[in-house]
Amino acid sequence: MKKKNGNVIVLDFKNKKVEETNNKNQLRALLDTLVFSLIALLIGTVTGAIDAFFGTVLLKVTEIREEYTYFFLPFLAAAGLLIVFLYDRFGKEVNNGMSLIIERAKNNSSSIKLRLIPFVTLSTWITHLFGGSAGREGVAVQIGGTLGSFVSQKLNFKESSSAKILTISGMAAGFGGLFRTPMAAVFFATEVLSEGTIEITALFPSFVAAYTASFVSGFLGLERFSVDLGVNFEININNAALLCLAGILFGITGGSFAFFLKKTKKLFADIIKNPYLRIAIAGIIISAASMLLYSGRYSGLGTNLINAAVNGEDIYYWDFALKMLFTIITVSAGFQGGEVTPLFSIGSALGAVIAMLSGLPVPFVAALGYAAVFGAATNTIIAPVFIGAEIFGYEYLPYFFAVCVLAYSSNGNNSIYAYERKRKKNRLIRISKD
Repeated sequence: MKKKNGNVIVLDFKNKKVEETNNKNQLRALLDTLVFSLIALLIGTVTGAIDAFFGTVLLKVTEIREEYTYFFLPFLAAAGLLIVFLYDRFGKEVNNGMSLIIERAKNNSSSIKLRLIPFVTLSTWITHLFGGSAGREGVAVQIGGTLGSFVSQKLNFKESSSAKILTISGMAAGFGGLFRTPMAAVFFATEVLSEGTIEITALFPSFVAAYTASFVSGFLGLERFSVDLGVNFEININNAALLCLAGILFGITGGSFAFFLKKTKKLFADIIKNPYLRIAIAGIIISAASMLLYSGRYSGLGTNLINAAVNGEDIYYWDFALKMLFTIITVSAGFQGGEVTPLFSIGSALGAVIAMLSGLPVPFVAALGYAAVFGAATNTIIAPVFIGAEIFGYEYLPYFFAVCVLAYSSNGNNSIYAYERKRKKNRLIRISKD
């Protein structure tokens, strides 16, 4: 490179070399993104197909349980014993589930066996068939994360960043394929693993994987849950104050769920050390309580409460608290599935209660609670904003943003993912290109 210094022309070879190096790095980064995106396309395709199969069967399982509630509920303890036996006898290497996915993504140190997929899938079907209160995202995220990790191992990606990108892409594919909300899936996967940092290098591959999985699962018949709220919300000082209060309450509720889930897991493990005895006792308690309280109203995913809340149907003031209690006991005892859909249910029911007490539109506040409690419990901020917009409409995005930010700020820095440690001292999300 030539630089003019007075009347003398100086050849600046040092700057020229730096410029050439930067150009090479940019080209390499672009090629890496293209390669990872092509791999993510494959991961998304396979994950979407598995999600479609898993989700379709789960919906059928739910229909069967709801039709024959009193036939299946008494045997939840026996179903729990079967789950523990299967993992104890054949699946000890995959017993930690989500923890394995996170460890693989963070440190590239854990080898994840493909057998995790059938184990978590089958055990979740069993949990739901016999009336456990659990979600389904745990299965989807583990399916995608496992496939992403498997591909990175087979391609012999030794760099931890490469394994992390593919694992995040797989997690996004799992979430996006099951819920059919790809934008939320991208940020859910990156935020859960990020420790306060959004990994820029993982965003586009995750985007490709999530959208591909959503398309494939939809093509194979998995329906997308969406609601046309049809609410023309009038913003004024009074309504703004009420929404701020709702956001804080959503944050406290989501944070409390995460806090008590962690404490209950530890309490159960300390008091009842034998996993067979632990899940059997919990199963008996859940079965008896489910039959006594509204014939299994709090069993399964909780979509019955979601539909009632967003459609303005009957919601009891205590629905959100009981759904929270049933889910915490179910998951803490060792039943499989996850917590996200129950969190949607808890948030929707709580939102409906807040709306009834405040005079705000019930479906509108229920929708805000759907997203905000999920964000507060998972310690995420961008994912819940997008999941609210993708399900209920982008015209409500400003409201989701405001309420989810307040919920995130009020959750006490708790998360259902115990291995997630966000640096939220200043409540900021940092950007990383590493």
